[in-house]
Amino acid sequence: MNHIPRIGIGGPVGSGKSMLIERLVPMLAKIGYSISIISNDVISKEDADRMRTNLATKRGLLPENMVIGLATGGCPHTAVREDPSMNLSIIEEMEENHPELDLIIIESGGDNITTTFSPILADYFMYIIDVAGGDKYPRKGGLGIESCDLLVINKIDLAELVGANLESMKKDAEKIRKEKPFEFINCKTDQGVKDIVEHIIHDVLFDLPPKSIRSEKVQI
Repeated sequence: MNHIPRIGIGGPVGSGKSMLIERLVPMLAKIGYSISIISNDVISKEDADRMRTNLATKRGLLPENMVIGLATGGCPHTAVREDPSMNLSIIEEMEENHPELDLIIIESGGDNITTTFSPILADYFMYIIDVAGGDKYPRKGGLGIESCDLLVINKIDLAELVGANLESMKKDAEKIRKEKPFEFINCKTDQGVKDIVEHIIHDVLFDLPPKSIRSEKVQI
């Protein structure tokens, strides 16, 4: 069966996981990449419904059935780490029925700094924190911050308002993550979001063009 590359996005409640996805998808879709989204939450499908409205219904950037909400009914990270069977079942169905997809984005339910994704579920793990939580976040570490493939520090526009020192956050992120990358972003203005897109294209899609373009070349 065709393996579709998968990105897991985790982070605390309110850090900006859904908004980051809403900023990434238009940029990737503009290049021609076909994307599906799986949004995990404990008891609701609110985030999935909002992304479906904003990305599919209003903007037509992907089919409505390509935004799937899962109400896991348990601890947020359980469905993406301890027992990812619900997510894997949906992905297997997608790989069978939608081989045209270039990428699947899996959003975890909001949790603390211990969130990680099972390697059998996600090929690449992005963890997002926000400046509003204070500049102590990177140095506090935690599995998510330390082990993710890409650390994203969101809401940099709020740094001055909450008294957070971005330079201090940068130094702490460099220290705790060593050689692993991290990016500062502002989803409201798209500052830094293009850098996240470049990481995805290079690190996850290995600089391959969208399948639709590859298919056209084969037909010619």
